[in-house]
Amino acid sequence: MFFLSDMLNKKLNLPKPSEALPGRAKAIATAPRHFVSKRPLKGPYPEELETAMFGLGCFWGAERLFWQIKGVWVTAVGYAGGITPNPTYQETCTGLTGHAEVVLVVFDPGIVSYGDLLRLFWESHDPTQGMRQGNDVGTTYRSAIYTSGDAQHRAALASRDAYDAMLRGAGHGRITTEIAQAPAFYFAEAGHQQYLAKNPNGYCNLKGTGIACTMPVAIT
Repeated sequence: MFFLSDMLNKKLNLPKPSEALPGRAKAIATAPRHFVSKRPLKGPYPEELETAMFGLGCFWGAERLFWQIKGVWVTAVGYAGGITPNPTYQETCTGLTGHAEVVLVVFDPGIVSYGDLLRLFWESHDPTQGMRQGNDVGTTYRSAIYTSGDAQHRAALASRDAYDAMLRGAGHGRITTEIAQAPAFYFAEAGHQQYLAKNPNGYCNLKGTGIACTMPVAIT
């Protein structure tokens, strides 16, 4: 019983550097191209595009949300926000790498705005649950926005504050979403990339709160 309790505690708390798994210097292998769009997963990306990074639970269903949006050039799933370099999926599941499962979104801001992506993010999961998303429990499933540049960071914070007020008004708890400048992104293994395109009946646990997110006027 102590062992199970200890493991659950590790999954619900981010590890200290001294507790984190060592990882490796070399990147793990991933798919060369997006299964749906056939575009190069790791780029190079056209200069006019921007990148965004979102964590909203299991990355299989989260990625599908974004690759279907007009103006999104390519998506990829991976690990970010932790300590262990180049982690594997099995390692992140232990809770001892500190990473969240995230989606890298490469998009054309002339077609889809960062505000549109934020709205999709907030409305597609419950950002009040801490280290879990529904039945998926652990630090890897935490809600997170990792921003590219000051403009994205300000927009993410403003949208969080606005949506937090909406959720509280509807009787929900406070938003627990982590918002930080984008850390290193480690591409997940090939089998996880565009998983639900390869497995249409595969697992997806995404469920929003049902509360619409109205972006502040300043966010485009």
